Amino acid sequence: MAAPMDCLESLEGEGSVGRRASGVEVALPSNPGAPAPQCPHGPTLLFVKVSQGKEEPRKFYACSACRDRKDCNFFQWEDEKLSEARLAAREIHNQRCQPPLSRAQCIERYLSFIQLPLTQRKFCRSCQQLLLPADWREHGEHQLSADISTTQIARPSQLLYPLENKKTHAQYLFADRSCQFLAGLLATLGFRRVLCVGAPRLHEQIRLTAPGEKPDMRSLLLDIDFRYSQFYLEESFCRYNMFNHHFFDGKAALEVCKAFLQEEEGKGVIMVTDPPFGGLVEPLAVTFKKLIAMWKEGQSQDDSHKELPIFWIFPYFFESRICQFFPSFCMLDYQVDYDNHALYKHGKTGRKQSPVRIFTNIPPNKIILPSEEGYRFCSVCQRYVSRENQHCVHCNSCTSKDGRKWSHCFFCKKCVKPSWIHCNTCNRCALPDHSCLGPKDGCFICGSLDHKRSNCPSIGASQRANKVKLRVT
Repeated sequence: MAAPMDCLESLEGEGSVGRRASGVEVALPSNPGAPAPQCPHGPTLLFVKVSQGKEEPRKFYACSACRDRKDCNFFQWEDEKLSEARLAAREIHNQRCQPPLSRAQCIERYLSFIQLPLTQRKFCRSCQQLLLPADWREHGEHQLSADISTTQIARPSQLLYPLENKKTHAQYLFADRSCQFLAGLLATLGFRRVLCVGAPRLHEQIRLTAPGEKPDMRSLLLDIDFRYSQFYLEESFCRYNMFNHHFFDGKAALEVCKAFLQEEEGKGVIMVTDPPFGGLVEPLAVTFKKLIAMWKEGQSQDDSHKELPIFWIFPYFFESRICQFFPSFCMLDYQVDYDNHALYKHGKTGRKQSPVRIFTNIPPNKIILPSEEGYRFCSVCQRYVSRENQHCVHCNSCTSKDGRKWSHCFFCKKCVKPSWIHCNTCNRCALPDHSCLGPKDGCFICGSLDHKRSNCPSIGASQRANKVKLRVT
Protein backbone atom coordinates (compact mmCIF):
# COMPACT_ATOMS: atom_id res chain seq x y z
CA MET A 1 0.00 0.00 0.00
CA ALA A 2 1.79 3.09 -1.21
CA ALA A 3 1.31 6.73 -2.05
CA PRO A 4 1.40 8.40 -5.46
CA MET A 5 4.72 9.72 -6.73
CA ASP A 6 3.41 13.27 -7.09
CA CYS A 7 3.15 13.42 -3.30
CA LEU A 8 6.77 12.47 -2.67
CA GLU A 9 8.23 15.98 -2.46
CA SER A 10 5.80 17.01 0.26
CA LEU A 11 6.11 13.64 1.98
CA GLU A 12 9.89 13.90 2.03
CA GLY A 13 9.46 17.12 3.98
CA GLU A 14 7.09 15.37 6.34
CA GLY A 15 9.67 12.67 6.90
CA SER A 16 12.09 15.17 8.38
CA VAL A 17 9.80 17.58 10.17
CA GLY A 18 6.57 15.74 10.85
CA ARG A 19 3.26 17.10 9.54
CA ARG A 20 4.16 20.77 9.29
CA ALA A 21 3.14 21.10 5.66
CA SER A 22 -0.45 20.35 6.68
CA GLY A 23 -0.13 22.13 10.02
CA VAL A 24 -1.90 19.25 11.81
CA GLU A 25 -0.60 16.98 14.56
CA VAL A 26 -2.07 14.25 16.73
CA ALA A 27 -2.95 15.71 20.12
CA LEU A 28 -3.51 14.47 23.64
CA PRO A 29 -7.15 14.42 24.82
CA SER A 30 -7.91 16.58 27.83
CA ASN A 31 -9.59 13.57 29.41
CA PRO A 32 -7.57 10.45 28.40
CA GLY A 33 -10.15 8.14 29.96
CA ALA A 34 -13.03 9.36 27.81
CA PRO A 35 -13.70 7.30 24.64
CA ALA A 36 -13.20 9.09 21.34
CA PRO A 37 -16.29 9.64 19.19
CA GLN A 38 -16.69 7.17 16.33
CA CYS A 39 -16.96 7.65 12.59
CA PRO A 40 -17.66 4.85 10.05
CA HIS A 41 -13.96 3.88 10.33
CA GLY A 42 -13.95 3.39 14.10
CA PRO A 43 -12.70 5.67 16.90
CA THR A 44 -11.55 9.06 15.64
CA LEU A 45 -8.26 10.75 16.51
CA LEU A 46 -7.78 14.06 18.22
CA PHE A 47 -5.88 16.64 16.18
CA VAL A 48 -4.58 20.15 16.71
CA LYS A 49 -3.57 22.75 14.15
CA VAL A 50 -0.06 24.13 14.56
CA SER A 51 1.12 27.44 13.13
CA GLN A 52 4.75 28.51 13.58
CA GLY A 53 5.09 26.37 16.67
CA LYS A 54 1.91 27.56 18.33
CA GLU A 55 -1.02 25.24 18.83
CA GLU A 56 -4.47 26.67 18.23
CA PRO A 57 -6.54 26.62 21.41
CA ARG A 58 -9.29 24.25 20.17
CA LYS A 59 -8.59 20.62 19.32
CA PHE A 60 -10.84 18.57 17.08
CA TYR A 61 -11.72 14.96 16.33
CA ALA A 62 -11.48 13.70 12.75
CA CYS A 63 -11.33 10.37 10.91
CA SER A 64 -8.20 8.36 11.58
CA ALA A 65 -8.10 6.73 8.13
CA CYS A 66 -9.19 9.44 5.66
CA ARG A 67 -7.21 12.64 5.15
CA ASP A 68 -9.78 14.08 2.74
CA ARG A 69 -13.11 15.17 4.23
CA LYS A 70 -14.78 14.20 0.96
CA ASP A 71 -14.15 10.58 1.94
CA CYS A 72 -15.13 10.95 5.59
CA ASN A 73 -16.48 14.29 6.72
CA PHE A 74 -16.47 13.58 10.45
CA PHE A 75 -15.55 16.69 12.47
CA GLN A 76 -16.17 17.49 16.12
CA TRP A 77 -14.53 19.96 18.46
CA GLU A 78 -13.08 18.32 21.53
CA ASP A 79 -15.19 20.47 23.87
CA GLU A 80 -18.34 20.27 21.73
CA LYS A 81 -21.44 18.86 23.44
CA LEU A 82 -23.79 16.94 21.16
CA SER A 83 -27.50 16.42 21.74
CA GLU A 84 -28.98 12.94 22.02
CA ALA A 85 -30.65 13.47 18.65
CA ARG A 86 -27.33 14.23 16.91
CA LEU A 87 -25.62 11.27 18.57
CA ALA A 88 -28.42 8.98 17.41
CA ALA A 89 -28.22 10.39 13.88
CA ARG A 90 -24.46 9.80 13.85
CA GLU A 91 -24.93 6.18 14.92
CA ILE A 92 -27.43 5.64 12.10
CA HIS A 93 -25.01 7.25 9.61
CA ASN A 94 -22.14 5.05 10.80
CA GLN A 95 -24.26 1.94 10.34
CA ARG A 96 -25.36 2.99 6.86
CA CYS A 97 -21.72 3.39 5.80
CA GLN A 98 -20.85 -0.20 6.67
CA PRO A 99 -20.63 -2.91 3.99
CA PRO A 100 -23.99 -4.33 2.85
CA LEU A 101 -23.06 -7.86 3.96
CA SER A 102 -21.97 -8.96 7.42
CA ARG A 103 -18.81 -11.03 7.92
CA ALA A 104 -20.91 -14.14 8.55
CA GLN A 105 -22.87 -13.56 5.34
CA CYS A 106 -19.64 -13.13 3.36
CA ILE A 107 -18.29 -16.43 4.68
CA GLU A 108 -21.55 -18.24 3.91
CA ARG A 109 -21.53 -16.87 0.35
CA TYR A 110 -17.84 -17.78 -0.10
CA LEU A 111 -18.43 -21.38 0.95
CA SER A 112 -21.35 -21.58 -1.48
CA PHE A 113 -19.37 -19.97 -4.30
CA ILE A 114 -16.42 -22.38 -4.15
CA GLN A 115 -18.85 -25.32 -4.41
CA LEU A 116 -20.22 -24.04 -7.74
CA PRO A 117 -19.04 -25.59 -11.01
CA LEU A 118 -16.64 -23.37 -12.96
CA THR A 119 -19.32 -22.38 -15.50
CA GLN A 120 -21.45 -20.85 -12.72
CA ARG A 121 -18.72 -18.85 -11.03
CA LYS A 122 -19.19 -15.18 -11.93
CA PHE A 123 -17.67 -11.96 -10.62
CA CYS A 124 -19.31 -8.54 -11.04
CA ARG A 125 -16.62 -6.02 -11.90
CA SER A 126 -19.09 -3.17 -11.56
CA CYS A 127 -19.95 -4.09 -7.96
CA GLN A 128 -16.68 -5.87 -7.13
CA GLN A 129 -18.61 -8.85 -5.84
CA LEU A 130 -18.63 -12.63 -6.23
CA LEU A 131 -22.04 -13.65 -7.55
CA LEU A 132 -24.19 -16.63 -6.68
CA PRO A 133 -26.77 -17.82 -9.26
CA ALA A 134 -29.52 -16.01 -7.35
CA ASP A 135 -27.68 -12.71 -7.95
CA TRP A 136 -27.32 -13.00 -11.74
CA ARG A 137 -30.55 -11.24 -12.72
CA GLU A 138 -29.83 -8.24 -10.49
CA HIS A 139 -26.39 -7.80 -12.10
CA GLY A 140 -27.47 -8.66 -15.65
CA GLU A 141 -26.58 -5.22 -17.07
CA HIS A 142 -23.24 -5.01 -15.24
CA GLN A 143 -19.73 -5.85 -16.41
CA LEU A 144 -19.18 -9.50 -15.47
CA SER A 145 -16.28 -11.95 -15.53
CA ALA A 146 -17.16 -15.62 -15.91
CA ASP A 147 -15.46 -18.93 -15.17
CA ILE A 148 -13.67 -17.66 -12.06
CA SER A 149 -11.02 -20.28 -11.32
CA THR A 150 -9.72 -21.44 -7.96
CA THR A 151 -6.44 -19.67 -8.76
CA GLN A 152 -8.30 -16.39 -9.31
CA ILE A 153 -10.19 -16.80 -6.05
CA ALA A 154 -6.84 -17.27 -4.31
CA ARG A 155 -5.54 -13.98 -5.81
CA PRO A 156 -8.34 -11.47 -5.08
CA SER A 157 -6.00 -8.49 -5.46
CA GLN A 158 -5.88 -9.30 -9.18
CA LEU A 159 -9.66 -9.51 -9.45
CA LEU A 160 -10.45 -6.37 -7.46
CA TYR A 161 -9.85 -2.87 -8.73
CA PRO A 162 -7.16 -1.19 -6.57
CA LEU A 163 -8.44 1.67 -4.44
CA GLU A 164 -6.22 4.50 -5.68
CA ASN A 165 -7.61 7.51 -3.82
CA LYS A 166 -4.46 9.46 -3.04
CA LYS A 167 -5.63 10.68 0.37
CA THR A 168 -7.51 7.65 1.66
CA HIS A 169 -6.44 4.11 0.76
CA ALA A 170 -3.71 4.64 -1.89
CA GLN A 171 -3.86 0.91 -2.52
CA TYR A 172 -0.78 0.17 -4.58
CA LEU A 173 0.18 -3.51 -4.54
CA PHE A 174 3.56 -5.23 -4.33
CA ALA A 175 5.06 -6.27 -7.65
CA ASP A 176 5.72 -10.00 -8.04
CA ARG A 177 9.47 -9.36 -7.66
CA SER A 178 9.11 -7.78 -4.23
CA CYS A 179 6.37 -10.16 -3.15
CA GLN A 180 8.38 -13.26 -3.99
CA PHE A 181 11.49 -11.80 -2.35
CA LEU A 182 9.63 -11.04 0.88
CA ALA A 183 7.93 -14.44 1.02
CA GLY A 184 11.23 -16.21 0.32
CA LEU A 185 13.07 -14.12 2.90
CA LEU A 186 10.47 -14.86 5.58
CA ALA A 187 10.77 -18.57 4.87
CA THR A 188 14.59 -18.41 4.96
CA LEU A 189 14.45 -16.65 8.32
CA GLY A 190 12.35 -19.52 9.66
CA PHE A 191 9.02 -17.78 10.29
CA ARG A 192 5.93 -19.99 10.36
CA ARG A 193 3.25 -17.30 10.71
CA VAL A 194 3.00 -13.85 9.11
CA LEU A 195 0.64 -11.10 10.28
CA CYS A 196 0.11 -9.03 7.12
CA VAL A 197 -1.13 -5.57 8.11
CA GLY A 198 -2.22 -3.81 4.92
CA ALA A 199 -0.24 -6.20 2.68
CA PRO A 200 -2.84 -8.24 0.75
CA ARG A 201 -0.59 -9.38 -2.06
CA LEU A 202 2.03 -10.79 0.31
CA HIS A 203 -0.81 -12.58 2.13
CA GLU A 204 -1.81 -14.19 -1.17
CA GLN A 205 1.77 -15.16 -2.01
CA ILE A 206 2.27 -16.89 1.34
CA ARG A 207 -0.98 -18.85 0.96
CA LEU A 208 -0.12 -20.12 -2.53
CA THR A 209 0.92 -23.76 -2.33
CA ALA A 210 0.76 -26.64 -4.77
CA PRO A 211 -2.35 -28.84 -4.45
CA GLY A 212 -1.88 -31.41 -1.70
CA GLU A 213 1.17 -29.71 -0.20
CA LYS A 214 1.24 -28.51 3.38
CA PRO A 215 2.06 -24.78 3.56
CA ASP A 216 5.33 -23.85 5.25
CA MET A 217 3.83 -20.59 6.53
CA ARG A 218 0.39 -19.35 7.48
CA SER A 219 -0.80 -15.79 7.11
CA LEU A 220 -3.47 -13.55 8.63
CA LEU A 221 -4.44 -10.40 6.72
CA LEU A 222 -5.57 -7.27 8.57
CA ASP A 223 -6.87 -4.73 6.07
CA ILE A 224 -9.46 -1.95 5.94
CA ASP A 225 -10.75 -3.00 2.49
CA PHE A 226 -14.02 -4.84 3.21
CA ARG A 227 -14.02 -6.42 -0.26
CA TYR A 228 -11.51 -9.02 0.92
CA SER A 229 -14.15 -10.37 3.33
CA GLN A 230 -15.79 -12.31 0.49
CA PHE A 231 -12.60 -14.28 -0.30
CA TYR A 232 -11.43 -15.49 3.11
CA LEU A 233 -12.64 -17.38 6.16
CA GLU A 234 -12.44 -15.75 9.57
CA GLU A 235 -9.04 -17.26 10.44
CA SER A 236 -7.44 -15.67 7.35
CA PHE A 237 -8.83 -12.13 7.26
CA CYS A 238 -9.96 -9.44 9.71
CA ARG A 239 -11.21 -6.06 8.58
CA TYR A 240 -9.00 -3.66 10.49
CA ASN A 241 -8.07 0.02 10.67
CA MET A 242 -4.34 0.28 11.36
CA PHE A 243 -4.57 3.95 12.32
CA ASN A 244 -6.69 3.35 15.43
CA HIS A 245 -6.35 -0.42 16.13
CA HIS A 246 -10.02 -0.95 15.32
CA PHE A 247 -11.41 -4.38 14.45
CA PHE A 248 -14.64 -3.76 12.52
CA ASP A 249 -16.09 -7.15 13.52
CA GLY A 250 -15.51 -6.60 17.21
CA LYS A 251 -14.17 -8.95 19.84
CA ALA A 252 -14.44 -12.07 17.66
CA ALA A 253 -11.97 -10.63 15.12
CA LEU A 254 -9.69 -9.33 17.88
CA GLU A 255 -9.56 -12.83 19.38
CA VAL A 256 -8.62 -14.29 15.98
CA CYS A 257 -5.66 -11.89 15.79
CA LYS A 258 -4.67 -12.53 19.40
CA ALA A 259 -4.71 -16.30 18.95
CA PHE A 260 -2.62 -15.99 15.78
CA LEU A 261 0.02 -13.87 17.50
CA GLN A 262 0.13 -15.91 20.70
CA GLU A 263 0.22 -19.36 19.12
CA GLU A 264 3.28 -21.41 20.24
CA GLU A 265 3.87 -18.78 22.96
CA GLY A 266 4.48 -16.18 20.28
CA LYS A 267 7.32 -18.05 18.60
CA GLY A 268 7.76 -18.12 14.82
CA VAL A 269 5.58 -15.10 14.01
CA ILE A 270 6.46 -11.82 12.28
CA MET A 271 4.40 -8.73 11.45
CA VAL A 272 4.76 -7.24 7.94
CA THR A 273 3.04 -3.91 7.37
CA ASP A 274 2.72 -1.69 4.32
CA PRO A 275 0.76 1.42 5.42
CA PRO A 276 -0.38 4.24 3.13
CA PHE A 277 2.46 6.77 2.96
CA GLY A 278 0.06 9.66 3.54
CA GLY A 279 -0.72 8.45 7.04
CA LEU A 280 0.82 9.89 10.17
CA VAL A 281 3.66 7.84 11.66
CA GLU A 282 2.60 8.45 15.26
CA PRO A 283 -0.85 6.76 15.13
CA LEU A 284 0.69 3.85 13.24
CA ALA A 285 3.38 3.48 15.89
CA VAL A 286 0.76 3.53 18.65
CA THR A 287 -1.23 0.81 16.86
CA PHE A 288 1.82 -1.37 16.23
CA LYS A 289 2.78 -1.13 19.90
CA LYS A 290 -0.69 -2.39 20.81
CA LEU A 291 -0.19 -5.38 18.50
CA ILE A 292 3.21 -5.93 20.10
CA ALA A 293 1.59 -5.84 23.56
CA MET A 294 -1.00 -8.38 22.36
CA TRP A 295 1.84 -10.65 21.23
CA LYS A 296 3.71 -10.26 24.53
CA GLU A 297 0.69 -11.44 26.51
CA GLY A 298 1.21 -14.93 25.12
CA GLN A 299 4.91 -15.18 25.91
CA SER A 300 6.48 -17.16 28.67
CA GLN A 301 8.28 -15.32 31.45
CA ASP A 302 11.66 -16.38 30.04
CA ASP A 303 10.96 -14.65 26.70
CA SER A 304 9.60 -11.38 28.11
CA HIS A 305 12.70 -9.48 26.91
CA LYS A 306 12.20 -10.44 23.25
CA GLU A 307 10.73 -8.21 20.54
CA LEU A 308 8.08 -9.09 18.00
CA PRO A 309 9.92 -9.24 14.64
CA ILE A 310 8.59 -6.57 12.29
CA PHE A 311 9.00 -5.49 8.67
CA TRP A 312 7.60 -1.95 8.29
CA ILE A 313 7.60 -0.97 4.61
CA PHE A 314 7.77 2.81 4.18
CA PRO A 315 9.73 5.55 2.32
CA TYR A 316 13.35 6.02 3.37
CA PHE A 317 12.82 9.67 4.32
CA PHE A 318 10.64 8.62 7.28
CA GLU A 319 13.64 6.86 8.86
CA SER A 320 14.12 9.36 11.68
CA ARG A 321 10.41 9.36 12.54
CA ILE A 322 10.16 5.57 12.64
CA CYS A 323 13.36 5.21 14.69
CA GLN A 324 12.03 7.82 17.10
CA PHE A 325 9.28 5.37 18.09
CA PHE A 326 11.24 2.15 17.48
CA PRO A 327 14.93 2.82 18.28
CA SER A 328 15.91 -0.80 17.58
CA PHE A 329 14.81 -0.52 13.93
CA CYS A 330 17.24 -0.20 11.04
CA MET A 331 16.56 0.48 7.37
CA LEU A 332 17.48 -2.07 4.69
CA ASP A 333 18.67 -0.98 1.24
CA TYR A 334 16.22 -3.23 -0.58
CA GLN A 335 13.98 -1.21 -2.92
CA VAL A 336 10.35 -2.33 -2.79
CA ASP A 337 8.40 -1.83 -6.02
CA TYR A 338 4.70 -1.85 -6.83
CA ASP A 339 2.75 -3.53 -9.60
CA ASN A 340 0.15 -0.87 -10.40
CA HIS A 341 2.33 2.24 -10.06
CA ALA A 342 4.20 3.47 -13.11
CA LEU A 343 7.02 5.08 -11.13
CA TYR A 344 7.56 2.64 -8.25
CA LYS A 345 9.37 0.19 -10.47
CA HIS A 346 12.56 -1.80 -10.06
CA GLY A 347 15.46 -1.04 -12.40
CA LYS A 348 15.11 2.73 -12.58
CA THR A 349 18.12 4.94 -11.83
CA GLY A 350 18.85 8.27 -10.15
CA ARG A 351 15.97 10.00 -8.38
CA LYS A 352 13.47 7.79 -10.22
CA GLN A 353 14.35 4.79 -8.06
CA SER A 354 11.67 3.54 -5.71
CA PRO A 355 11.99 5.34 -2.34
CA VAL A 356 10.31 2.48 -0.47
CA ARG A 357 12.42 0.52 2.01
CA ILE A 358 12.06 -2.10 4.74
CA PHE A 359 12.47 -1.02 8.37
CA THR A 360 13.06 -3.89 10.76
CA ASN A 361 14.28 -4.92 14.20
CA ILE A 362 15.86 -8.08 12.79
CA PRO A 363 19.69 -7.78 12.70
CA PRO A 364 20.60 -6.69 9.14
CA ASN A 365 23.45 -9.20 8.87
CA LYS A 366 20.82 -11.96 8.91
CA ILE A 367 19.02 -10.57 5.86
CA ILE A 368 20.53 -11.52 2.51
CA LEU A 369 19.59 -9.24 -0.39
CA PRO A 370 19.71 -10.60 -3.98
CA SER A 371 23.19 -10.28 -5.51
CA GLU A 372 21.73 -10.60 -9.02
CA GLU A 373 20.10 -7.20 -8.46
CA GLY A 374 23.41 -5.60 -7.48
CA TYR A 375 23.21 -5.84 -3.70
CA ARG A 376 26.48 -6.71 -1.98
CA PHE A 377 27.66 -7.36 1.56
CA CYS A 378 29.65 -4.63 3.34
CA SER A 379 32.00 -6.39 5.76
CA VAL A 380 32.48 -3.20 7.80
CA CYS A 381 28.79 -2.37 8.24
CA GLN A 382 27.89 -6.08 8.39
CA ARG A 383 24.89 -5.68 6.12
CA TYR A 384 23.86 -5.88 2.48
CA VAL A 385 23.82 -2.57 0.60
CA SER A 386 22.86 -1.41 -2.89
CA ARG A 387 25.37 -1.22 -5.73
CA GLU A 388 25.94 2.56 -5.51
CA ASN A 389 25.98 2.74 -1.72
CA GLN A 390 29.71 3.14 -1.08
CA HIS A 391 31.26 2.90 2.37
CA CYS A 392 32.39 6.31 3.67
CA VAL A 393 35.58 6.11 5.74
CA HIS A 394 34.79 9.46 7.37
CA CYS A 395 31.28 8.46 8.51
CA ASN A 396 32.34 4.83 8.95
CA SER A 397 29.09 3.77 7.32
CA CYS A 398 27.42 3.06 3.97
CA THR A 399 25.49 6.30 4.01
CA SER A 400 23.26 6.41 0.91
CA LYS A 401 19.52 6.29 1.54
CA ASP A 402 18.09 6.71 -1.97
CA GLY A 403 20.22 4.28 -3.98
CA ARG A 404 22.60 6.89 -5.41
CA LYS A 405 26.23 7.41 -4.42
CA TRP A 406 26.38 10.14 -1.76
CA SER A 407 29.27 12.56 -1.20
CA HIS A 408 30.90 13.49 2.08
CA CYS A 409 30.68 17.15 3.15
CA PHE A 410 33.50 18.07 5.50
CA PHE A 411 31.70 21.21 6.64
CA CYS A 412 28.52 19.36 7.63
CA LYS A 413 30.56 16.33 8.74
CA LYS A 414 28.21 13.91 7.03
CA CYS A 415 27.39 12.50 3.60
CA VAL A 416 24.77 14.22 1.51
CA LYS A 417 22.89 13.59 -1.75
CA PRO A 418 25.01 14.00 -4.91
CA SER A 419 22.80 16.85 -6.14
CA TRP A 420 23.46 18.94 -3.01
CA ILE A 421 26.20 21.49 -2.43
CA HIS A 422 27.32 23.26 0.72
CA CYS A 423 25.82 26.74 1.15
CA ASN A 424 27.97 29.07 3.24
CA THR A 425 25.02 31.38 3.84
CA CYS A 426 22.79 28.66 5.28
CA ASN A 427 25.78 26.75 6.71
CA ARG A 428 24.31 23.49 5.43
CA CYS A 429 24.06 21.45 2.25
CA ALA A 430 21.10 21.97 -0.04
CA LEU A 431 20.09 21.98 -3.71
CA PRO A 432 21.99 24.60 -5.78
CA ASP A 433 18.84 26.58 -6.54
CA HIS A 434 17.50 26.59 -2.98
CA SER A 435 16.37 29.81 -1.32
CA CYS A 436 18.59 30.91 1.56
CA LEU A 437 15.59 32.79 2.95
CA GLY A 438 13.32 29.77 2.72
CA PRO A 439 12.17 27.56 5.58
CA LYS A 440 14.77 25.37 7.22
CA ASP A 441 14.49 22.09 9.05
CA GLY A 442 14.59 22.33 12.79
CA CYS A 443 12.38 23.50 15.61
CA PHE A 444 9.28 25.58 14.95
CA ILE A 445 9.38 27.04 18.46
CA CYS A 446 12.98 28.21 19.02
CA GLY A 447 14.42 27.87 15.49
CA SER A 448 17.25 25.54 16.50
CA LEU A 449 18.35 23.02 13.85
CA ASP A 450 19.47 20.32 16.29
CA HIS A 451 16.01 19.18 17.36
CA LYS A 452 12.35 19.18 16.35
CA ARG A 453 9.34 20.89 17.88
CA SER A 454 8.31 17.77 19.82
CA ASN A 455 11.68 17.69 21.64
CA CYS A 456 12.07 21.43 22.20
CA PRO A 457 13.39 22.35 25.68
CA SER A 458 10.97 25.28 25.66
CA ILE A 459 8.01 22.88 25.93
CA GLY A 460 7.08 22.04 29.49
CA ALA A 461 8.41 18.75 30.84
CA SER A 462 4.90 17.62 31.79
CA GLN A 463 3.64 18.12 28.24
CA ARG A 464 6.52 16.00 26.83
CA ALA A 465 5.84 13.28 29.43
CA ASN A 466 2.20 13.15 28.38
CA LYS A 467 3.29 12.90 24.74
CA VAL A 468 5.39 9.84 25.56
CA LYS A 469 2.51 8.32 27.49
CA LEU A 470 0.28 8.66 24.42
CA ARG A 471 2.79 6.75 22.31
CA VAL A 472 3.03 3.73 24.56
CA THR A 473 -0.52 3.48 25.90
